Amino acid sequence: MNSFDIRSIDFTNPTVLIGAVVVLLLIFAAIGLAAHQRRRKSEALREKFGTEYELAVRQHGSRNKAEARLLDRVHRVNRFQLRDLSPIERERFVAQWDAVQLRFVDHPRGTVTEADELVNTVMLARGFPAASFDQRIEDISVNHAPMVDSYRSANTIAARAARNEATTEELRTAMIHYRAIFDDLLETGTAAASHEIPAEATRLRRSA
Repeated sequence: MNSFDIRSIDFTNPTVLIGAVVVLLLIFAAIGLAAHQRRRKSEALREKFGTEYELAVRQHGSRNKAEARLLDRVHRVNRFQLRDLSPIERERFVAQWDAVQLRFVDHPRGTVTEADELVNTVMLARGFPAASFDQRIEDISVNHAPMVDSYRSANTIAARAARNEATTEELRTAMIHYRAIFDDLLETGTAAASHEIPAEATRLRRSA
């Protein structure tokens, strides 16, 4: 088979020259379009995942790997049969939360555990599958990215509470985080600040 030799092209021929320029322009346009699409994809993922995007980049060592893993999360969650809660279900869960919160002053450490379990119950009711905490974080990050940092912080405090190492102020902070996640999952639109654990609880107890 004869090999192609670019030197055999007669670039002095105007028609050939114009054709070559058109081909080059099409190549540059394709490269530019591909680069634009990559930027748009990166911007969309960064906007969707917030701080979780940069964390993924640090964890995976490259933007391409991080974006691939974030897209895996999206594909996984898209396979779930997620649903909105009915008004009756929301009312029931809110009543359960209120009952848990009332126990905080006397049993702060146990209350944090109950709050964590209630958040998990709401996730299951919405259609998220039972999973490890790390997997729940990835799942919830797809549609509730602003809550991820709060969820991690609350879980860290809950783990310290299980070892009897968390102060009551830390437990109070965990409850505020859990309430924010709880409201977001219920889609109540209620600001977590309106449901803060009373500061008196911290004054009543120095530690859990």
